[in-house]
Amino acid sequence: MKKTNVIRSLDQKKIPYTLFQLENAQGLSGSEVARAQNQDIERVFKTLVTVGKSGNHYVYMVPVDEELDLKKAAKAAGEKSIEMIKSKELLPLTGYIHGGCSPIGMKKQFPTFIDSCAEDFEKIYFSAGEIGMQVEMSFEDFKKVIKVESKDVII
Repeated sequence: MKKTNVIRSLDQKKIPYTLFQLENAQGLSGSEVARAQNQDIERVFKTLVTVGKSGNHYVYMVPVDEELDLKKAAKAAGEKSIEMIKSKELLPLTGYIHGGCSPIGMKKQFPTFIDSCAEDFEKIYFSAGEIGMQVEMSFEDFKKVIKVESKDVII
């Protein structure tokens, strides 16, 4: 098993999790990866990185089959507006590539928001920091690892 920043962080904090790996996941959407691993699609979250009008960065976690509502996201962050960062900016900013971005283990911890639907689930799935690698863990434990606010941020 490859040790990503996510795995190292969870192990260091002794947080229980289950790791899922899908070989040859390059080019697959988050939904396709989740379905290939027989995961409950509503509990699988993608990690999106944005920049506000102020220049500050924010991380949003939304279900893989949903879209981030930029107006709701800006309101949650207290910004006039936000936009998605350009794909080429993701690696230098977070240390992660598109398709393998995780809210845990970024180069810098940015304010993080998760859609409030996550509160409906005992456990959630999200990227383990590599394409095709996902972590399942309790939402309560997730909140122990990083500071996250639950807000309605999907369309």
